[in-house]
Amino acid sequence: MLDFPFQLTEQILKTLPQRLKTMSDIGLRSSRMLVKDAMSSPVITIKEDESANKVAELMEKHGLGCVIVTSQEGNPIGIITERDLVARVLAKNIAPNSVKARDVMTSPLMTIEPDATINEAARRMSRLNIRRLGVIYKGQIIGLISSKDILSVMPELIETIQEKALIEGENRAQEAEEEITPLAGYCDRCESWSDTLKQVNGEFLCEECRAELEE
Repeated sequence: MLDFPFQLTEQILKTLPQRLKTMSDIGLRSSRMLVKDAMSSPVITIKEDESANKVAELMEKHGLGCVIVTSQEGNPIGIITERDLVARVLAKNIAPNSVKARDVMTSPLMTIEPDATINEAARRMSRLNIRRLGVIYKGQIIGLISSKDILSVMPELIETIQEKALIEGENRAQEAEEEITPLAGYCDRCESWSDTLKQVNGEFLCEECRAELEE
């Protein structure tokens, strides 16, 4: 199971804190949506002395994009993603059976508490330029929250905001909808992600493609 393309996910992640702040500004506290509400659980782990080949087999078996690496005592010490396997094993033509998980993992594992808000999680991912955080409770890893997990709950948050705005009045609802629902998606011409799509001659175009048409 592959994640969002890295550049696309990174762009969206950088805007998430601002989008979540907008939600709070119109009356819905983003603190109501917590990390524990969006995280993936349980977490699949592997011991640090297992081979990279075992890591790949585990990912394939469970349809995962990453696994958590633990010490012999069971403490989470790192994470291995598909990107790590490609960059640190396959790209270097290293036999997967000859390298250990601890040599491939990214360490230390960046973490967050289950009662933190998804706003906090998005800000931390953006600041650290990563796409996943381990969720730790009482020293134990209980889940994993990714940029994909956060993006998956955005429609639910937006729907709740729109319902609240409708109750407060038609004018306020229109104002809220325009503010929290930017026209975002893939450009029909260049197929790149854009947060500023506009319809031109029946096509939804990004700013760059609109500029080319005007030339």
